[in-house]
Amino acid sequence: MGTPDGTKKMNTSNYLRHVESMMVLPSGAGEISHLNAVILGEALASEENDLVFPCEEFSRQALVPSPEKYLGMYKRSITDPAGFWSEIASEFYWKQKWGTQVYSENLDVRKGPIKIEWFKGGITNICYNALDRNIEAGNGDKIAIYWEGNDLGQDGSLTYSSLLEKVCQLSNFLKDIGVQKGDAVVIYLPMLMELPIAMLACARIGAVHSVVFAGFSAESLAQRIVDCKAKAVITCNAVQRGPKVIHLKDIVDVALVESAKSGVSVDVCLTYENQSAMNRQDTEWKQGRDIWWQDIVPKYPTTCEVEWVDAEDPLFLLYTSGSTGRPKGVVHTTGGYMIYTATTFKYTFDYKPSDIYWCTADCGWITGHSYVTYGPLLNGATVVVFEGAPSYPDPGRCWDIVDKYKVTIFYTAPTLVRSLMREGDEYVTRYSRKSLRVLGSVGEPINPSAWRWFFNVVGDSRCPISDTWWQTETGGFMIAPLPGAWPQKPGSATFPFFGIQPVIVDEKGTEIEGECSGYLCVKSSWPGAFRTLYGDHERYETTYFKPFPGYYFSGDGCSR
Repeated sequence: MGTPDGTKKMNTSNYLRHVESMMVLPSGAGEISHLNAVILGEALASEENDLVFPCEEFSRQALVPSPEKYLGMYKRSITDPAGFWSEIASEFYWKQKWGTQVYSENLDVRKGPIKIEWFKGGITNICYNALDRNIEAGNGDKIAIYWEGNDLGQDGSLTYSSLLEKVCQLSNFLKDIGVQKGDAVVIYLPMLMELPIAMLACARIGAVHSVVFAGFSAESLAQRIVDCKAKAVITCNAVQRGPKVIHLKDIVDVALVESAKSGVSVDVCLTYENQSAMNRQDTEWKQGRDIWWQDIVPKYPTTCEVEWVDAEDPLFLLYTSGSTGRPKGVVHTTGGYMIYTATTFKYTFDYKPSDIYWCTADCGWITGHSYVTYGPLLNGATVVVFEGAPSYPDPGRCWDIVDKYKVTIFYTAPTLVRSLMREGDEYVTRYSRKSLRVLGSVGEPINPSAWRWFFNVVGDSRCPISDTWWQTETGGFMIAPLPGAWPQKPGSATFPFFGIQPVIVDEKGTEIEGECSGYLCVKSSWPGAFRTLYGDHERYETTYFKPFPGYYFSGDGCSR
């Protein structure tokens, strides 16, 4: 529990031993039992236990250039979370500042209901902070999104100013059809620019978006529409993924019939005409409910008043499939999530204003919320959004896109790395990839051999890999290497992010020290944590906080 003034009483020495242990590593290759060391950009990472050290040139320009700098920031984030996070939060726009208490938390079911609040009473808007704030800072003409279509030669881009105009038009349309603050809007779109536009348009007017991966079945979609009682559904008629056309509107039609049977009837289905995949005359249509995006949204004004919301007002729902029965609607709120995604993005990718950033994740997953839409745009970054399949028309497509847009930060999943690895190096090496400077991995542990291929072949042994451990529930990165700050070890997520206290417990819930394996838990809250499961706080407590009282239980095992 935090004390009323928000400082924490804790004994840091024990906890920080693991972090401090890296300060004694040699700065170059040196005698460490069973460990070899290689320096970034100077040699291939080969042996199982290689440590990969950042080269001096990279560290010199890094936001966190050394273990010492990290340790100073980290210690402060644990001993004075209120001061640490409110300082960072002050860099964002708040219509009204939060109260005297920066956060309040109870993670112990024995002491009452689980509660996490950050910046409560603070009034802000995440769309305003991602778009208007960057435009006011003089970045209106900077490219916000480069869009790459499924087929070669299909592309587009939006500056921050033009993105804001499109967002405002959609916000105005949603208000016009009666969507109000707190109402849910279900978004079932592929990776068109209209997907982040729809998310931001909801956020601007205080509506709660629930993005459903465009590929989920009509049954899954109907379940989600019913659970959140959606006011409207936003979709497109079809999408082409690789050579295959998927008729999304047909799936939505079936889902809307299903949800009506369960007592939730949706009056508006806004449909974007994705011409490259399907003509509008071939699209099944229900008069009075279905509306073509292109016919109506562009008629609305390009400015829209911001709905100012409390930091603890919900921003979005994202459903994860529950192991049993109905899916779990993870609820993220506005203020803490905003600060946490922006900060994790900035430090974990060593972000610089000149970077061109590409995350291959779909916005249907948490990665596409935190690290395609919100985290990057809050930092004023230029983001690549790719509609197609990474191996279409051939397995060199990713590197073709990297060269085309001069991508500097490339963030993807181990599954993709392994599938490209199987196709052979020549699809990678025929492209320059010289623009790359940081690589990232998300979604599952990356096995050391895939890590090394990614490092050696894709990154030419010169790009650090941010191997990130986090979850839908955590909102943002929890454990990840900061590029340039310390040596990397293939397959290890290394150290915790600022404010995060991971602990390993045994089955009795006792913390275990040193080299060990056990259950991965987190003690104390962090700004990006989810606040509840939609309409089911009891399940939230039972799943995540009852197994080990006093801790957030990740459901993961881990070894140190």
